[in-house]
Formats: sequence, structure tokens, C-alpha cells
Amino acid sequence: MSSLNGKDIVIFGGSSGIGLRVAQGAAREGANLILIGRDATRLAAARDDVAAFGTLVETRQVDAHDHAALEAAFAALPEFDHLVSMVGDVMGGGFVNAEMSVIRHVMESKFFTNVRIGQLAAAKLREHGSLVFTSGTGGRAQNACASYVGNLGINALVEGLAAELAPRARVNAVSPTWTLTPFWRNTPKEQVASIQQHFEETIPLRRLASIEELANAYLFLMHNDFITGQHIAVDGGIMLG
Repeated sequence: MSSLNGKDIVIFGGSSGIGLRVAQGAAREGANLILIGRDATRLAAARDDVAAFGTLVETRQVDAHDHAALEAAFAALPEFDHLVSMVGDVMGGGFVNAEMSVIRHVMESKFFTNVRIGQLAAAKLREHGSLVFTSGTGGRAQNACASYVGNLGINALVEGLAAELAPRARVNAVSPTWTLTPFWRNTPKEQVASIQQHFEETIPLRRLASIEELANAYLFLMHNDFITGQHIAVDGGIMLG
């Protein structure tokens, strides 16, 4: 298990939720962080939070869905040891009644943006480093069509990149199920409560994951030098049913 002390880690989506908790955990171990996100206010708060651990923290305001801005951001990045991507919008519902514009947006966000992140990251990733993407679990094709396909795409991307970058670097993904995080801050509270109740009744462990439990999976994949091409489900066994 390699140490994160002194390592340089880039986190897309590192200003809140799971990404911020990954940053805190890495900083606690002595890693230097570059946090990338869309919201300047949240980035500033996250920088102050993570810097309290005594590590070096930079922030970059970038909308990863703007691929021109994404490419410019990577051109300005130094080499790094690990990259974590939390990028990916979601949707509920099946195929028949879904708006094509929504399906396309989620696929662009979840899959194609992460493909581009992977391509650009490969040129800046140091030897023995890793990429950790975010896939997902808990949905089926009939009730989460674009998210479901996007998650399958991320898993395929991980396998492809892992083969291409080996033995120089590793590529993996964490696959959470629905989790109560700040991602849902703009969703009506009644809707969030209904979704939460559904998953608490459906997950075999009868509860949601904590943000800490999910963040630990990303840290584990950065630590373990003999795991590559894998997607680890942190979902309380929801797909067993």
C-alpha cells in the first residue's frame, strides 16, 4: 500500500460532498491537492477547509463539461500522482418517455466528459500514479436509462484505460448507489426524502452509505498499487436483489 504523503492529487468535484471528503482524507495523510469545480464560493470554502490540515491546496474554477475549458485547464496543470473525477450528472426514468435532450446531456456529462478527462490526464499522470472515476450502481436500464448506460460506459472506460496505461499507471472506479450528498441541494426536499426512503428500504443493509464510507473507497484505490481496471461497488448490496 503506497503512501499519499507528499503526493499531488487532482480532484474534479473536490469542492463539496464526496470529493471534498476525499480531499480531506488525502490532506490528512500529507498529500497536496488541486481542487477543481464550477462554483467559486464553494471552492474557496473547500480550500480553507483542506488547508487546515497543513497541506498545499490550490483551486481551479472549471466547468468540465466545456471541453475547451477542460483542455485549457489540463494544459495549465502540473504533473500529478493521482486524479479523482466525480463528474457526471444523473437522471431517473426509462427510455420510452425520456427527453432525448436529457439523455444526451447525461451521456455527455457521465461518459464523454470523463473520456476526455482520461485522455488529457494520461499525459500529466506520473509513473505509478492512478486515475479514479465515479461510476454507479443501484439503477436498472428501465428506471435510470442514461445514468445506467453512462455507468456501463465508465466501467468500460476504466477497463480500456487500465489496459492502455499499464504498467505505468492504474485506472479504477468507485460505484456508489444513491447517497444523500450536497449534489441534491437544489432538488425539492420532499423528492429527496422520498428517494431516500426508497433506497433505505431497498438496500439490503437498510441504510444509506455515509460520505466517509464512500470517500474511503477512493483513498483505498489510490493506496493499493495492485488494483487496476476495476469498479468497486459501495452500495450496501443493492444489486443482490
